[in-house]
This record gives sequence, C-alpha cells and structure tokens, in this order.
Amino acid sequence: MPTAKALQIANEMELDLVEISPNAKPPVCKIIDYKKFLYEQKKKQKELKAKQQKVTVKEIRFGPNTDDHDFEFKLNHAKKFLSEGAKLKVYVFFKGRTIVYKDRGEILLLRFAQEVEDLAVVEQMPQMNGKKMIMLFAPKKKK
Repeated sequence: MPTAKALQIANEMELDLVEISPNAKPPVCKIIDYKKFLYEQKKKQKELKAKQQKVTVKEIRFGPNTDDHDFEFKLNHAKKFLSEGAKLKVYVFFKGRTIVYKDRGEILLLRFAQEVEDLAVVEQMPQMNGKKMIMLFAPKKKK
C-alpha cells in the first residue's frame, strides 16, 4: 500500500502510522496508537528488569595463621552466603613477613574449597594477586 494512502487511513482513524521494521523489503508499518505502544514497551522493559537476578559478591578474609575456630566461624558465614545465591571471594591476606607462608594460605583455601564443595563450584583456583591469595566460588544451581 502506498505511504500516502496509509497515512490517510491512519488520520481517518485518529491513530498513528508506525514503522515496525524499516529494513524489510518492503518496510512494514502498522496503524496503532503510538503513546499506547510506547507505554507497553516501557512496561515490558520494567517486567524484564524485575525478573533479572542481581549477583552479589561477598568477601571472606583469612590470615595465613587462621585457627580452626575462626575457620569454622567464617565457613558458616560462607555457607549462608552461598545458600542465598551470592558469589564468594575468599582470600588470604599476607601482612608483613607472613608472605613467606604462601603454602599455608593455599592449603587453607583448598581446605575451604573441600568444605563448601556441596554448595559451591570453584570459579578460580588459588592465585596470588599482590599480597592476597584469592579464590572465587559460585553457588551451585538449584534443581
């Protein structure tokens, strides 16, 4: 249909002629109320945004000489964070001369990984980053 005729029909109906897909051959147009169209699109965008899941990253810090009680205490917090669906960044912070205990830090992180293996998946193995040895965990998908 010619554009002039389509515009005339739209004016008679007191609606707008809106181009839906300009790249098609021939271009596709629709006679609709443009304000209502914009409102519905905005509503769809808002609905999609509400369904999105926001990923939070929680951090847990250890020292290379962390005792068993402190380890268990922080492990319980980690389990709670993972069950809530948050990602977890666990790191051992080396302060001053404790940098010589890198092996202790790695052992601590691997022990931590074993403890949370039923709740989490390891995203990144222990890796030195400045004075921190970092390990990342993501919660397992619920069935």
